[in-house]
Amino acid sequence: MQPVPAIDRLSGILERFRVQAQLHHAGALCGITHFDACAGFGYLHVLRRGELEVRHPGARDVPAVLRFDEPSLLFYPRPLTHRFHNPPVEGADFTCARLLFDGGAQNPLARALPPLIALPLARVPGLHAALELLFDETEHVRCGQRLLADRLFEVVVLKLLRWLLDHPQEAGIRPGLITGLSDPRLARVLVAMHDAPGDAWTLEQMAARAGMSRTAFANAFREAVGQTPADYLAGWRIALAQSRLREGRPIKLLAEELGYANPSALSRAFAARTGMSPRDWLAAARG
Repeated sequence: MQPVPAIDRLSGILERFRVQAQLHHAGALCGITHFDACAGFGYLHVLRRGELEVRHPGARDVPAVLRFDEPSLLFYPRPLTHRFHNPPVEGADFTCARLLFDGGAQNPLARALPPLIALPLARVPGLHAALELLFDETEHVRCGQRLLADRLFEVVVLKLLRWLLDHPQEAGIRPGLITGLSDPRLARVLVAMHDAPGDAWTLEQMAARAGMSRTAFANAFREAVGQTPADYLAGWRIALAQSRLREGRPIKLLAEELGYANPSALSRAFAARTGMSPRDWLAAARG
């Protein structure tokens, strides 16, 4: 029996919905430091050394207080108010970046992740080399430092996402895109839909791509992803439509690209998903 060829589970998503990093801080933090959700950013914090207490005022889905005393990574994929409480004398050594997910709250990856992933650095193999480059770059001011640090942070995010795909239960990820991509059979179908959203996908075609019967595939997909294959495909198409509309693409061209018979069919599906017509949604998004 020939081995199943490996597939790239992330590039198709990240090519359409970028994650951009912006260096926010490097060095010691003392006292209380605020990171407010109203700023609209996600965050990636790397605790290099020292101790840290993190508080989440008013948050329901994350612990009210967390404490760290070893090198750790804190990943907030969506805006969430958090406050660092550090010893006033020793402080703690950090490297932090703001994160911008294309599409904001509608970004498929941001929606699929929990509000916080907090891990000791030692738990994520493969981060060491990228972090060493990042730390070296942020310790001294040099030409192009900020640009290079931003790109290195994006490398760290990508390596973390790779790890999450292979360890969804360890990271506490609920059913959704990440858990679907973690199943090799379902991943083949999801990647194919991501790459060719306009194809006339049927349940039979999806099941055949996964190498499963229709019933087994439909049940496995719903259990892993939390929705039916047809509902996931519809959501992916509308997310792409939203992204393209922000880029200025006309809905007439989007209908054919995304597998709809005509612009009216896309508009109806868009309104059913978002509660607004494409025109009204775009005006609200720009406003």
